[in-house]
Amino acid sequence: MKKQYRKIVCMFFAAAFLAGCSEDYLDVPSRENLTTDQATPDGLVIGVYGQLTEWDYAFSYLGITEILSDNADKGSSPSDTGGDKQELDQLLFTSSSGSFGAMWANWYKAIGRATAAIELTETYEGITDEHRSRLIGEAEFLRAYNYFFLVRGWGDVPLQHISLVNRVPKQEVYDYIEQDLLDAIDRLPQKSEYTAADLGRATKGAAQALLSKVYLYQERWQEAYDMAQTVITSGEYGLETDYSVLWRASSENGTESIFEVQARGESVAHGVQQYSQTQGARGTSGWGWGFNTPSQNLLDAFNAEGDNIRRDATIIFAGETLFDGREVSASVENPMYNEKAYSSANAGDGDGDKNIRVLRLGEIYLIAAEAANELGNTGAALSNLNIVRERVSLDPVEGVSGDALRQAIWKERRLELAFEHDRWFDLVRTGQAQAAMQANGKTFIVGTHELFPIPYNQLIQTPEMVQNPGY
Repeated sequence: MKKQYRKIVCMFFAAAFLAGCSEDYLDVPSRENLTTDQATPDGLVIGVYGQLTEWDYAFSYLGITEILSDNADKGSSPSDTGGDKQELDQLLFTSSSGSFGAMWANWYKAIGRATAAIELTETYEGITDEHRSRLIGEAEFLRAYNYFFLVRGWGDVPLQHISLVNRVPKQEVYDYIEQDLLDAIDRLPQKSEYTAADLGRATKGAAQALLSKVYLYQERWQEAYDMAQTVITSGEYGLETDYSVLWRASSENGTESIFEVQARGESVAHGVQQYSQTQGARGTSGWGWGFNTPSQNLLDAFNAEGDNIRRDATIIFAGETLFDGREVSASVENPMYNEKAYSSANAGDGDGDKNIRVLRLGEIYLIAAEAANELGNTGAALSNLNIVRERVSLDPVEGVSGDALRQAIWKERRLELAFEHDRWFDLVRTGQAQAAMQANGKTFIVGTHELFPIPYNQLIQTPEMVQNPGY
């Protein structure tokens, strides 16, 4: 199976820079700057996927999605700050904290590449209408995916095709995301309709799943529920029976997978740059840098629920023997590490072969549960919630509704999706951030920390752009 879908990610990197970006964060050169051989629809679309494998996702991404939150600590050694990781961990970040600038640039580069790909593909001769439509749908999905991170992180942001300076209201950004995804749904095939060589490309189900999440973040409960149910009942996906294998090579592009970043084992060019290495155990018997380590707060949350299956699939403990026989010394630098980042075959390599899960069916059940509860449909909410709990041998939630059920669903999201890069956004979205940070010894500043700072370097380039409050 690995060899069957590896071909596509070899292509991803080969075209990763075909739609390159200038030093300006938001200004992507037009396709006229590309050579004839480079400027093909397939090449440009693959270049958008290529952004997902960049170094930023191995380090900066960890900082602003997990290390900020109560799930994770900075990790590594006390003297290694990881650039800005210590200030992120302590919620002392500023507009000069490099992780924000790195991901802001990455996401806008990807958006620029997607737009360039769409514009070229619309008029390109020599491809079938079916292939043209699919490539446009892939680019629209990827553009929406990148804008979704931007709007969740910064609120009002520029829509690149309109202005490089003016931030538009976040609702306009959401409207744009929705239109891209609705069009992508019409254009893309189902996962089962792709050949083995094309596994990993965006699908109709991926666009529907992301749209359900986009609706969730806007509290458009009926639409979130309906779209989640469309995915659940599509017949395209199923829960992995064993939660512990979800992030292992054996389940890559498997039954639960809706969309994931593709990697590979060959040494030609790179896979996902250092994602596993930066989070690997540090010190004696270690294989990595030791950043983004599980917090005691997260461990306590697993233990309080008696959730041993998900705990042990999420956390590597000092002194344990891993599923592949690797012995982790009791004297490694930190007591816990992120098991979802562990790459068995290529542990310690700079460019590993580990796919990064982005959307999977377990989360879609929880979106359906949360939306159903907000609609007053307690039965549907409990049913979807308990399907997720049953997989990990937890007792069903019964006899609750309203706020009590809401809290149970939010708790379930944390335990089910720990270290899958949504925790910070979930805390802000649900209004739990201040209390959660206080419980983890951090101070969340209400009125400021709900949004990330516009990067300092962006403001230097475009001083007309307005900074978010408090920075």
